[in-house]
Amino acid sequence: MRWPFISRIIGILLIFMGLAMAVPLFCSFYYNETASQGIVHSILITMIAGLILMLLSKKYESDDYINQKEGMTVVALGWTVIGAFGALPFYFSPEFTNFTDAFFESVSGFTTTGSSVMINIESTTHSLLLWRSFIQWLGGMGIIVLSLAILPFLGVGGIQLYKAEVPSPVPDKLTPRLSDSAKILWVVYAGMTLVEIFFLLAGGMPPFESICYALTTLPTGGFSPHNGSVAHYDTAYFDYVIVVFMLLAGINFSLHYQMLRGKTLAFWKDTECRFFLGLTIVFSLIITWNIYGSVYDTFKDAFRHSIFQVSSIITTTGFATADYEKFPALSQVILFVCMFIGASAGSTGGGMKCARIIVCFKYCYRELFKLIHPRSISHIKINNTVIPDDVLRSIMGFLALYILLFFVSSTILASMGVDMMTALGAVASCIGNIGPGFGTVGPAENFAHLPAAGKWLLTLCMLLGRLEIYTVIILFIPEFWKR
Repeated sequence: MRWPFISRIIGILLIFMGLAMAVPLFCSFYYNETASQGIVHSILITMIAGLILMLLSKKYESDDYINQKEGMTVVALGWTVIGAFGALPFYFSPEFTNFTDAFFESVSGFTTTGSSVMINIESTTHSLLLWRSFIQWLGGMGIIVLSLAILPFLGVGGIQLYKAEVPSPVPDKLTPRLSDSAKILWVVYAGMTLVEIFFLLAGGMPPFESICYALTTLPTGGFSPHNGSVAHYDTAYFDYVIVVFMLLAGINFSLHYQMLRGKTLAFWKDTECRFFLGLTIVFSLIITWNIYGSVYDTFKDAFRHSIFQVSSIITTTGFATADYEKFPALSQVILFVCMFIGASAGSTGGGMKCARIIVCFKYCYRELFKLIHPRSISHIKINNTVIPDDVLRSIMGFLALYILLFFVSSTILASMGVDMMTALGAVASCIGNIGPGFGTVGPAENFAHLPAAGKWLLTLCMLLGRLEIYTVIILFIPEFWKR
């Protein structure tokens, strides 16, 4: 393990982070807010820390190859360090009284979870609200994927970073050059963000709020500049615009690239995309049937709120237009299941990912089939491509770890005095990077009342979910550190 090499990469990331803080700084100048002093302090501390890490490794000579261990270490430590320094603008603001809450809010932003400890959001400064949204936008596609387009010019590169960062069972390189793939992903990502801003502005949403919502929709983040989230507007136009972009963000971004290159049937030909969109429609119709007449008097209102809630939860965005805890039990169960399914692999969404769910179903069917035909030889395929045995083992291991961590974390949180429904809902929300949960952390509440130890536990769950569990948990395996 080349620690000077690792510290140089993390130092570069901190330099990027310090430069990114200029965005809320300019915002504070524009609105003539007093929060600029805290942001300036944050920039100085972050930049100095980044320069120190880079200077400490200045004399270290190495090639640009990053092995698997170093790639996982850089990603896990990089996200933790970025979350810590990204918390500084929160910590220096009057809205936060301790570092635990600031770190929780920061990690929730970078991991695009959207769980918040802020009580009165609408009284917060514009600069802090913009920073809140901007860190979700950066975390959506991944700061490390962003840096892949620049690191090669600084003598740093490697597919290992990409494998550890991209939320997909099988990372999909769009071009032979890794930096070109990162650039393509970010161009598509930024372009879709601008398009959403245009549609929100066209509907009459104020410019600042349009920017904030677009910055948190495409990364499936869910932070909102309003206490009532999207329900603040109670407008069908905004609901459907955001639904469309949430679903687009929940689709593998390589398919968006294919669509832009003229492959108009890319969505339809992809098994996972059909499964994801089909499941969203089916769940939305079931909930519509369940809440029509009992919660909403008209079918169009029932459908609008059902498709919004399903799209928001299954893509792990976390926006809300209704308090789904007031829905009938069937609807709540479906939304709870959506928390685990998640979006497509290669999207900005969290959860288990639809690709893994499909593989799990096919694996179970194959085992049942073999009981009937024990001598048969069959392969599991997605999009007519055979899933290699090592990938299959990785997927099944991931699903097992995901469920295990969910129950262990829920048990630990419950041992802190949190009621069962809140413990289950909070952990499912954080490990799936969703935002709102159930119980006292539902869409009408937040996470501020949880004990400090519980917030640290949930922060770890956010990182585990965002980095696909393996990248973080492997650091706790003794064999990982042996030669």
